[in-house]
Amino acid sequence: MFRSLLLSMLLIPTLAAELVGWKLVWSDEFNAKFIDSNKWSPCERGTSDWNDTMTSDPRCFKISGGTLRLIGIVNPDKEKDPSPFLTGGITSQGKFEFTHGKVEIRARFKSAKGAWPALWMLGSKGGWPRNGEIDLMEHLNDDDKVYQTVHSAHTMSPAGKEGPPKSTTAPVDREAFNTYGTEWDAEKIVFTLNGKPTMTYPKVPEKGMDQWPFDQPFYFIFSMQIGGEWVGEADPKDYPAHMEIDWVRVYQKAG
Repeated sequence: MFRSLLLSMLLIPTLAAELVGWKLVWSDEFNAKFIDSNKWSPCERGTSDWNDTMTSDPRCFKISGGTLRLIGIVNPDKEKDPSPFLTGGITSQGKFEFTHGKVEIRARFKSAKGAWPALWMLGSKGGWPRNGEIDLMEHLNDDDKVYQTVHSAHTMSPAGKEGPPKSTTAPVDREAFNTYGTEWDAEKIVFTLNGKPTMTYPKVPEKGMDQWPFDQPFYFIFSMQIGGEWVGEADPKDYPAHMEIDWVRVYQKAG
């Protein structure tokens, strides 16, 4: 499923419209027959809540009709792999990373008990949470809302309770495509939903790098996790489920 494409397919697509004051610097419209391995790698299995069911099994990835589906399925062979579920995820780590800009990702998901689709970014330097995390969208179960959150050493410490607020929720039509995004610069992170701001997380200089590790390159992770401490137990009868991504676009200030 992961395959390098011809050079012509690596050029930034012309159908991604420019925005006033912004220049498109990177995108994927998922219009090819294969996931572009020059841009993405499959997420590896780990021990964290978000990746303990990850797999490179091709049944968990489908690209067609101009969208990418990351799929969660019931594991049919637990003798080969003890995980009760298998899930797909992709990351741009080591292939595309950027510092500051505007991000928009158009996506939708099939809700299910225990499903946890997420569109997010991690800082490339240092271990978590000191490297920083920007969660553009996380959805749980059958909720009619999504979470948008930042994580850092500050937000994960007792001092983080003093603010600034690190997270918000926003209502969504969970059956429809929505555009999740951020405008991120050296002073603030503004989360957006369908082009409208939902929350601003500001830099607080006196709190130091623990509060603001966001002046370094970040990379994308798109994950379709099933089950975990936060989302709760999954119901096998609800699966397969998926997250469908239409496109991802990254802009930086023009001029």
